[in-house]
Amino acid sequence: MPTLSVSAILVAARCHPALQAAAVILATFVLEDAATVITAIAVQAGAIPLPLALGALYTGIVLGDLGLYGLGALAAGLPLVGRLLPPQRREIACDWIAGKVFRVVLVSRFLPGVRLPTYTTCGYLGADLVRFTLAAAVGTAIWTTSLFVVAWHLGALLAAHLAEWRWAAAGVIVLLILTAQLLRARLHARLITGNG
Repeated sequence: MPTLSVSAILVAARCHPALQAAAVILATFVLEDAATVITAIAVQAGAIPLPLALGALYTGIVLGDLGLYGLGALAAGLPLVGRLLPPQRREIACDWIAGKVFRVVLVSRFLPGVRLPTYTTCGYLGADLVRFTLAAAVGTAIWTTSLFVVAWHLGALLAAHLAEWRWAAAGVIVLLILTAQLLRARLHARLITGNG
């Protein structure tokens, strides 16, 4: 029975750009940073074209951001959730976010642990969707491109020094990213609950 390596799968999918794009987009829904690192290393290895990779990354991440906004907008229609924020306070929050949505969304892209609550709150408050989307796209372009460039150079180092073991090293890097995000989430939870 033949065994398939990650590189073999990427090479096999090379003839199917739509399949590659779909895989990258879906991967961003799971973990954006890890998807960016793996995709950059795949581009560096020649398994996926650069424009397709970046386009799929940007598309997947912005779609995920819009999904968070949408969840907030859906929650706004639920009577139980509506009771959590009195109408007067909701109106104050809506007025506040109306003039700051671009800056708030853009800054939250770079602060760990604040995108989920910020983006869903924007949806809940009915923040301007065009400004929200524009800020999400600009923030994604800056953050994802920066991470992509670092990972691409890392892929070059892995290819030069580890050859066929570069995919195993990439897996270790993804595990490190996952571990760092879990530790960051636990620290954030401790700080919020006051147990830290």
